[in-house]
Amino acid sequence: MSTPLELEPGATSAPPDSVLAAGKGIEGRSLGQIAWSRLKRDKVALGGGAFVLFLIVVAICAPLIVGVLGHPPNEFHQELIDPNTQIPIGPYGGMSRDFLFGLEPVNGRDIFSRVVYGARISLLIAFFATLLSVVIGTVLGVVAAYFGGAVDTVISRTMDVFLAFPLLVFALALAGVVPDQAFGLKGDSLRIAVIIFIIGFFNWPYIGRIIRGQTLSLREREFVDAARSMGARTPYILFKELLPNLVAPILVYATLLIPSNILFEAGLSFLGVGVQAPTATWGGMLSDAAQWYQIDPWFMLWPGLAIFVTVLAFNLFGDGLRDALDPRSR
Repeated sequence: MSTPLELEPGATSAPPDSVLAAGKGIEGRSLGQIAWSRLKRDKVALGGGAFVLFLIVVAICAPLIVGVLGHPPNEFHQELIDPNTQIPIGPYGGMSRDFLFGLEPVNGRDIFSRVVYGARISLLIAFFATLLSVVIGTVLGVVAAYFGGAVDTVISRTMDVFLAFPLLVFALALAGVVPDQAFGLKGDSLRIAVIIFIIGFFNWPYIGRIIRGQTLSLREREFVDAARSMGARTPYILFKELLPNLVAPILVYATLLIPSNILFEAGLSFLGVGVQAPTATWGGMLSDAAQWYQIDPWFMLWPGLAIFVTVLAFNLFGDGLRDALDPRSR
């Protein structure tokens, strides 16, 4: 047996180069980095997210896109309409290089331009209604769970009342009696603001319940007890300890609530109480196309396809984001 290697006093043995090389590659990762690494592996969710970004860009750049590829959304082209049948001349609803999605019956408006401009209305209402729901639901959910007692009882019973409220009936009644001018707004701006308020204000209990449940489990965790023992006040605990840990469920639920709001806005427009003509909306186009689907199905295809693909993309991205932010998923 060989004798052990003797070292000089104070000397230490150096680790092998391979250990040093491996050690340089080991570094901690934040929760965001871990979630992103999971999300990158979900190609379906990434595809949905990419389409959502594409749709946002299309909505923002609608005038530029229509100026290059289409015609003004409210411009009539009745010379391209058959005077006998009132449908576009040519196959597939009048589709051509000048009219990529064809033309509307009777008036001959460019369907491509109206679908592009319709994305603006749908996304604007869906995003701001979701933001309103998230703000109200998060604040009341956190307050109810953290303070408990009578505060929790009052807020929880309020949630039950809102959840039992017939939202569609109320939306039809309120949106149908909107005046021409109020609160310094008029026309489409007023109607969009009213629809955002109706959808956002009456949908907050859904996210409120989720946030309340999450906060109930977080308020008993060690880091909250440690903050209390160090003398932290309630605002600090709420905004510095609890709220950062609620970002994940808030983001996930928001991405799943947006497509629901898109469908709700489309339903209101389809029923005739949404944004009024001649402003282009996907639901309004479907409502106009309902009487022509037998002889000109292409008129109904494009706005319906826009709604379907948009809602599907948001749902796929929301499901992938939920899996990525769930610490128990592998």
